[in-house]
Amino acid sequence: MTTTSPSAAATSRPDAANPLLSPWSGPDAWPPFDQVDPAHFAPAFEQAMREHRAELDVIANQSAPPSFDNTVAAFDRSGGTLGRIDRLFHNLCASAVTPALQQVQRDMAMPLAAHDSAVHMHMGLFARIDALHEGRQRLGLTPEQLRLLERIHLDFVRAGARLAPAAQQRYAQVMQRLAELTTAFAQNVLADESSFQLVLRREDELAGLPEFVRAAARQAAVERGVSDGWVITLSRSLIVPFLTFSERRDLREQAWRGWVTRGEHDGAHDNRPLVREILALRQEQARLHGHATFADFALVDRMAGTPAAVDELLDTVWRRATRAVQREREQLLALDGAPADLQAWDWRYWAEKVRQRHYAIDDAEVKPYFRLDRMVAAAFDCAERLFGLRFTLRPDLRAYHPDVQVYAVHGRDGAPVGLFLHDNFARPGKRSGAWMSVFTGQSRNSDAQGGAVRPIVVNNNNFAKGAEAGATLLSFDDVRTLFHEFGHGLHGLLSDVTYGRLAGTQVLRDFVELPSQLFEHWMSEPEVLRRHARHTVTGEPIPEALIERLQQARRFGQGYETVRYTASALVDMAVHTHPDPAAIEDVCAFEARVMREHGLPEAVGLNHRLVHFQHLFSSDAYAAGYYVYLWAEVLDADGYGAFEEAGDPFDAQVAERLARFIYSAGNSLEPRAAYRAFRGRDASIEPLLAKRGLMESAEATG
Repeated sequence: MTTTSPSAAATSRPDAANPLLSPWSGPDAWPPFDQVDPAHFAPAFEQAMREHRAELDVIANQSAPPSFDNTVAAFDRSGGTLGRIDRLFHNLCASAVTPALQQVQRDMAMPLAAHDSAVHMHMGLFARIDALHEGRQRLGLTPEQLRLLERIHLDFVRAGARLAPAAQQRYAQVMQRLAELTTAFAQNVLADESSFQLVLRREDELAGLPEFVRAAARQAAVERGVSDGWVITLSRSLIVPFLTFSERRDLREQAWRGWVTRGEHDGAHDNRPLVREILALRQEQARLHGHATFADFALVDRMAGTPAAVDELLDTVWRRATRAVQREREQLLALDGAPADLQAWDWRYWAEKVRQRHYAIDDAEVKPYFRLDRMVAAAFDCAERLFGLRFTLRPDLRAYHPDVQVYAVHGRDGAPVGLFLHDNFARPGKRSGAWMSVFTGQSRNSDAQGGAVRPIVVNNNNFAKGAEAGATLLSFDDVRTLFHEFGHGLHGLLSDVTYGRLAGTQVLRDFVELPSQLFEHWMSEPEVLRRHARHTVTGEPIPEALIERLQQARRFGQGYETVRYTASALVDMAVHTHPDPAAIEDVCAFEARVMREHGLPEAVGLNHRLVHFQHLFSSDAYAAGYYVYLWAEVLDADGYGAFEEAGDPFDAQVAERLARFIYSAGNSLEPRAAYRAFRGRDASIEPLLAKRGLMESAEATG
């Protein structure tokens, strides 16, 4: 994508056709990345929104009585131009943002939210959908058609279609303001992440850092114009190894404070007032729907159903995890030289020493066996052995950044499945974390391409880039992230439904993490490691003894990791079940109080603090829902047992059920029914507790 400023682009090409509105003629309607300027988006959005509203008017005003085809299927088809522009825009804003795009993001947040409200409060359209929903059992619909009708009807109701006119007007105002605030929140986090750099210039400042950390820090320095040193950024793949290996406690503290205070600085990028206003508006949103809290409203459309069900799961895990982390803390303090006042910036450093002592595992020894290109090949190989997918590099397809690799995906029969983009490296202008998204979702109900649309899926990671091609080495945790996001990618690629609203990852939030977390299991399978984990210098396969040590060490540190995750989930639920969030004057003090009440050890901390918790506040996708990773882990730990019971991690019959009911079904099946169809029964929590090393005797659990 070009980076011309909006004003310059408009001046230099005033009469040029807008490539966002022209047909996208590449393979599978490949987006015209190299033709798009930020200035194209606002006029394209405006025209696409007008076209979408006109389509809805046609559906609503037709003389024929409502039917599934002329109303529900037609609504599912509508807005195709707007959808493709919106997906391109938001992917670019996440992965390759510029100041010009950020300005468009701010300018368009409220108009896009207003359009969404106008769509779902279109009374003529909703009247037709509501009538069909009322008589849905008499329509002779297929199960997928019935599911689509029920999901669309619920979408309208939850967006305010049944509210009184005055309440609808206020609801639309709330949603527009929330869109503005969540956009600002995400931009503030990115600003803090992009501005932080810990520059190291002397050998004593590099003390303890293995060569792979030094190489990544040197490359980060080169990319940021620091010619005479090394740079530690807030990319997880760089800051976590720094906190793990740096012998300089003062520098570890400096890096840690930069990491955990994102969004908590006075000035233009302070997220504290934004969080307070977002929480107050969400509470108003919930009350307009008749719910006491936002969590009550959000959980109506989740598998958990109620805050009480979430609390029960979190409390079960929290009790066990805090006991486990206390045992881990005692191990750390028993080491010679460990500080009695163990702090959050110390934990990873001393935990690494325990790991090396008890399991003879050293990341400096492990990482050379996990080169990025080989791990990508491992993920692709697992997808082929399980689902028959083949990935072929397409260097002729130019994406939005030179780092992005594009693959054509074909099925077992050789038929094209879609396109897959792999964007693996951290860089300025790319938000932190790891995620999957789509440029095009799968459908057989489109106006384009004869009705059938193949997916274009992207995986984003933020690995610290090696200085040379092929030199990027991953930690075992990085490999897990790679497989996790690829699991989401497979959920999008394997989608095989008729209607776009039900495709791919558009499932209930506490089900969406199942395909991703389930796929993580294959990254640690000895069979996969033997085939793909080879030393980056010698090419020798990973030694059997090291595989065995890695397997033995799998549960090491799980108390720490589980407490950090669960702490964030508990704060999420606490803040979204608060009866009067407007009364929370200091969100950081509220967060600290919740953690004191739960007994969080200070040296452990949270995965995400409220001021940079993008899961919660860059959108509402995981608001009152960060628990979903744990909920899905109950399913994935139990689900992988099907392969263990079959005695083969690539058992063909189990893989066929997995593809059919989990990866390909999208939202065409109710999630519990989908899981039962795959597993033959409901899930049990015991495999999760065993996986995390949290099983205890009946006496110990009380």
